[in-house]
Amino acid sequence: MIRVLIVDDEPLAREGLRLLLATDPDVAAIDEARSGRDAIARIEAARPDLVLLDVQMPGIDGFGVVDQIGADRMPAVVFVTAHDRYAVQAFELCALDYLLKPVTGPRFARALSRAKAQLRERPAAADQIRHLLETLASPTRYLRRIAVRTGDTTRFVDIDAIDWIAAAENYVELHVGAAQHLVHVALGTLEKSLDPARFVRVHRSAIVQVDRICAARPAQHGEYVLTLTGGATVRSGRSYHDAVKALLSNPF
Repeated sequence: MIRVLIVDDEPLAREGLRLLLATDPDVAAIDEARSGRDAIARIEAARPDLVLLDVQMPGIDGFGVVDQIGADRMPAVVFVTAHDRYAVQAFELCALDYLLKPVTGPRFARALSRAKAQLRERPAAADQIRHLLETLASPTRYLRRIAVRTGDTTRFVDIDAIDWIAAAENYVELHVGAAQHLVHVALGTLEKSLDPARFVRVHRSAIVQVDRICAARPAQHGEYVLTLTGGATVRSGRSYHDAVKALLSNPF
């Protein structure tokens, strides 16, 4: 059975989450905190299994709660956010779950299901939380690794290991040698967190690591076929002709 703490400074938001939790038979107890300071005290005293943590709160916000408790000592967390687009991007890249206000029933059910799986397996989530805080604290610093969730397990893929990245609807495929990893983030969102000196968008559905390009030949309509060091080929798009051509030129 799961003991849940709802943290939100808005009474209606807390009530909405309480009503959604009340329909789940695995939830044994529901507590509430109306501020970050209150949340810290309740987490320290009661050690809930799961915290539904509002991001935007006056005084100590959701990230301040995590910082003061410590990533290693935090219970399982599902973040709740209203409109912070950068925070949502960070949650996706770090494979941490979040709920976007207003919270809908189906989305809440998926988040709670993931939280239950996390609690059953007890994976080491501290690294994910630390990675989230580092990403939020240093928005101009580019990604060094990406969290990849497979079932109930999260692994990290080093940016250096990625050959190229393909769009797959609301996901991206990370191509790492012969392996492929699916991450729930839009290609455009991920592109903003990659070093543009190392990763270049060559198609509306593809980003390549520049150092992996070993050969290129022109194709129709100003396109190119790029051959990567591992043998994979990526076709560039017509509108990315200038960007690709710049890669094929010497700097002198």
